[in-house]
Formats: sequence, C-alpha cells, structure tokens
Amino acid sequence: MSKNKFVVKTLVISMAAAMAAPVLADTKQLPRIDVVGQGQDAVAKQSSAVSVITKDEIERSQPRSTEDVLKRVPGVYVKGEEESAVVVNVGIRGLPASDYKTMVLEDGVPVQPGIFVGNSRYYNPRIQRMDGVEVHKGATHRYGPNTIGGVINYITKTPDDGFAVSGKVGSWNTREGILEIGGSNSSGDAFFGLIYTKADSDGFQNKGYDMEDLMVKAGTAIGDDQMISVKFSQYSNDANISYRGLFPDAYKAGATFNPAPDDYFLTERTAFDINHEWDISDDVKLQTLVYWSEMSRDYWRFGLKDPVTTINSAGQTVWNYNDTVQGNNRSFERKGFDTRLSFNHGGFGIKNQAELGLTLMNEEMTDVTVQANRATPRNSGAPSRNRLDSADSLAVYGQNRFEVTERLALTVGLRMESYEQRRNDLRNADPTDKFSNTEFMPGLGATYQLNAQAQLFGSVYRAFSPPLVGSVIGSNDTPTEAEKSLNMEFGVRGANQALSYELTAFQMDFSNQIDPGISGISSPNEGSALVQGIEAALGYDFNNGFTLDANLTWIPTAEYSEDRASGGAKKGNRFENSPEITANLALGYSLGALQTALLVNHTGEFYGNAANVEALTVNSTGNWGGKVDAYTTADLTASYKVNKQFNVFGAVKNLTDERYVAGLRQGIYAGPERSFELGAKYKF
Repeated sequence: MSKNKFVVKTLVISMAAAMAAPVLADTKQLPRIDVVGQGQDAVAKQSSAVSVITKDEIERSQPRSTEDVLKRVPGVYVKGEEESAVVVNVGIRGLPASDYKTMVLEDGVPVQPGIFVGNSRYYNPRIQRMDGVEVHKGATHRYGPNTIGGVINYITKTPDDGFAVSGKVGSWNTREGILEIGGSNSSGDAFFGLIYTKADSDGFQNKGYDMEDLMVKAGTAIGDDQMISVKFSQYSNDANISYRGLFPDAYKAGATFNPAPDDYFLTERTAFDINHEWDISDDVKLQTLVYWSEMSRDYWRFGLKDPVTTINSAGQTVWNYNDTVQGNNRSFERKGFDTRLSFNHGGFGIKNQAELGLTLMNEEMTDVTVQANRATPRNSGAPSRNRLDSADSLAVYGQNRFEVTERLALTVGLRMESYEQRRNDLRNADPTDKFSNTEFMPGLGATYQLNAQAQLFGSVYRAFSPPLVGSVIGSNDTPTEAEKSLNMEFGVRGANQALSYELTAFQMDFSNQIDPGISGISSPNEGSALVQGIEAALGYDFNNGFTLDANLTWIPTAEYSEDRASGGAKKGNRFENSPEITANLALGYSLGALQTALLVNHTGEFYGNAANVEALTVNSTGNWGGKVDAYTTADLTASYKVNKQFNVFGAVKNLTDERYVAGLRQGIYAGPERSFELGAKYKF
C-alpha cells in the first residue's frame, strides 16, 4: 500500500474517533436500495424464490468470506480457490461457478469490476462489514443487466453508537483486527459510522494475503421527508495466489505447498456512493443513487520452462518456472446514476404497487500486459498489450403489482437495456471499434396465499447477460445476440410458529448460452442449453434451545443442447463446475449467553470442463478437466457473551479434516485443511 493511502486512512479513522461522541438516540437505517426489502411481508410480495441472510446467521457461521455465507443458500454453489476468497466463483441454479451471470450489488450499487468490459470476479466485498445478504433467484426487472442467475445484494453495517474493537487469530498465522465507530446526534436525524479491518495470514498452502478494508458512512435528514447518505470505501489486498494448482501425485501425497510461490494477485479499490430518499407522500417515494468506483487488479505471473513440469525433492510433479514474469494488469472505473419512483395507486379499482426506474452507467477497463524478470519484478516496461475497453449503458424499467384479491397478486414488468461497447488499441492510431445492442426483458409473476401457512408463487421472464467487449469486437463473426434465457419457476413457501419451508422448481431455457471461460475471447453465439432443478429449504425451532435449518438443491439437467465449436462440449454434456446435488445442514443450540452451531455442507460430484472427461487431463491451454468427487465438510462454531460489552468466539473449520478437491483450473485446488480460530469483541 502506498504511503499516501496509509496517511489518508489514518486521518479518516482519527477524525471518526473524534466525531463519534456517545449519544442517546437509536441508530436509524440510512437510505439504501434493497433487493427484497424490509418488513414482515417483504418476502411474501416476491413472486420468486429469495433468501435473506440475517446478521445473526452471519455471526453464527463466523465466516471468513462472503463465500462461506453464500454456499449455505439453497441453489448456490461456490467453487473455492483459496480460503479468503479474494477471487470469487459462484454459480446459481446450475450455472457454472466460473461463469457467474449474476448481478452482485452492495447496498444496491454494482460492485463487480466489469459487467460490459471485463471479468466480474476480480473483486469480492469483505464479509467483515456486512450486516446481511439478499439473494433473489427469480424474475426481477429492477436490476440488471447480468441477471440470468439472479441478484446478490450485500447489506453493509451501520455501527451502533460508540466504539467496538474485535480481534481474531487462527491457523496459518492468521490475524484480524476490526475497529467499529458509530455516532448520531441527540435528535436522531444525523448518523455516522466507520468500520476498519486489517487482516493478514500465511494462508493455507502458503497462499498468504495482507488485506485492509475501510468503510465510512454518514447521513442526515433534510426536513421531515428527505434523507441523504454518503458512503466511502477503500480496499487493498496483496495475495500470493495464482491460477495454477497441484498435480495429481502431489495432491494425493497430501502436499500443502504453494504451487506458484512467486505469483501475486494485487487488488486495490476505492468507491464513493451518494443516496437520496424522498418520501413525497405516504404513497410515493423517490430514491436516487449516484456512484463511482475505481479498481486495479495486477496479476504478476511467472512463466514456465520447456518442459513445463519438473520433479521436486519429494519426488512430486511441480511446475517448472523460469525467470520471466508477466504482468496482466487491469484497471477499472465505473460511474453510475440510478433513480426509481415507487408509488401506490388505485388503478383498475384495486390496490397496486408500481415502480419506474432509470439507470445510466459508464464503464472503462484499461488492459495492459508488461514483461519483467525475477531481478526486476513488477517493472513496467514497454507493454505488449495496451487497450482501453469501454461501455455506456441505459436501462429503463417499469413494473406493477396488482392485488387482484386479498389472496392473489400479479406482477407485470418490462426492462429495456441499451448499451454500446468500444475497444481502442492504445498502441496505434486505429479507429475505435464499436458494437451496440438493445435488449427487452418482459416478465410476469404471481403469488397466491392458500392459507396462513402456505403461499404459492411463480414467474416467467426473459433474462440476459451482455457479452464482454472482446466477444463482440475482433471476433471472426459479428455477433447478433447477447446471452439470453427464458427462466421459469414455481414454488410454495410458508411458516408457522416453529416451522418454515420453501420448495421451488425452476428451469432456464437458453436460446444462446456462452461456454464459460471463453467469454471475452470468442464469439458469444454459442448455442442453446437447458437447466432444470428443484431446491428445498426447511427450518425448525424445537423451543428447547435447538434449531435446525436444512436445504437441498437437485439439478438433474444442466446440459448443452447441441455440439459446440469450442470447449469440447457435445450435445447432452453437463456444464462444467455444476454439481447435481448440493446440501446444507445447520444445527444450532443456545443456552443463555452461549451459542453454538454445527454447519455441514455437501457438494456432489461435478465435471471440471465442458468436455466431461472422466480422468484428470490437461488441454493445450493448460486448463485441467476431469470428474471431481463429491465431498462433505463440517464447521463447529461457538460464542459466549460474557456481559453486554464483552463477547468471545471461536470456530473449527473442516472439523473432520476432509481432504478434497475444491476445483480445477491449471491444476488442482485443494480444499483447506482443518483450521482453528479464536476471537473476542469489546464494545465501549
């Protein structure tokens, strides 16, 4: 981290500590844009399956990263690459975990580095500053464009008034410290909050990292009916990780060394949001959001000799590195404006809730490749590639929820997304290449309240994800389509005093599905595909301190509908990184100040590539395929509230020390071994 950035953070934290005087007012919710919404009937108004992870559930699981939270959501599969999840791989409802096709937000703000211009996985928000997570897996016109798999919205904390410090130590020399500062004025209409996290670790397999994350929030009321808030965040992480993994003989021998000890993945991100909320009347609300972010991702990777493998002193196959290092360095910038008007009305003689919205966004990605050597690593010489990819997008949408009867409600919506993508090679004076497209996404949803304990819901809608710039500019065939699917689902959900449940059947019928791993390189016109499955969730409170939460996802069909020109996929082959079965079990127990939980996750077998080869093999690009065996892991967590101010907690992750393959890429990603954590938090 640069000296200037360290000084800025020190000043911000010092100013925050001075400003956060103890006050009497309760903290009020700062304005933000929610996906599911708040209130007891928020879920019941959704015509699709949704999951809302609460603050208590996050604390119970004591997660290292957002992946630890998401993998416990029905319908979600996480392909782990390293335990701190610097790079995230999430698949929803059978979509390949290396593909995403899911819109990721933080307080309603897009946080993926590139939606139209580059890889969306390079930034993963830190779980330490989250109060909740919303996962919307069905029809939504309010967000886009990347919504084939749905929407994930991380909800950030607003610290309570006063100070809190917490720390944690654990296996692999892991250390984490968190400072939280909150304050509000005596009238309760102005608020402030700060969360600063510093963490470092040697990491499993010596994949170490050094991470800092700062978030500052403030807000104030403007009169009786308006409120404005601002949020600033800054993140940096120097991670000793790589796309390269272990060879089979080393994995089977239990190797725990870093297969790419000199490779580094360096990330920095700064973001600023302004939220305004105006309650025009009891029935009309206007929300406006302005956001900006910039991010850099420098990936320094050492080259290989010929032959590319050698044998180490233990007799195991390892990569045979040379002294050259290549920097694949990308920087991103995003500017956006989002405004939405929601209102109740009495059209057609019934109750209605309507929303109209407009979004403007600009993205840029500078993609630079530089060469260096072991003596002068990260030396920016003359770039072998230097290009600027950019995009402008305009989206408008409208939806109306008709309360036809007290039991039946219909939701009709339409979203239009228009965008232009551009590529400029900065090494020469060639004119900028352009591609533009407009997509329309209609949808229909319904809910029907059978009785107090059961509600039927269903939806059908058209979803799409835009191809990246490299897919539509410079490819041999000028594409005419984005990635599109017709998504349908039908389910039932309900609850009584002790029991809650949800059961959903779903289908994604792709008219044009892109092979994961080639988007941004090849033409996106790949072909049709079909996904069909069922997800079920059950919760029960035994009223004696014990609680049980379980979910199961079964996706028997996630297949290509014809042969593909690239990736080796044949008709009927299953998507890569798409297990047929995933399941979770959480058994909790609380007794006074003590809370414990046993969390079990099962991931079924899956293929490492679209060719569906059975044995572990490597292709001409160095990427591995093969069938990965099913695995089951268990975590045990506990916390004890000594008093109102002091809390201690601990966890054992991978309790049974399961040895498993978490995923394949250029080698085997081994799942983290059994590890331990111990921490404490004190509120002043």
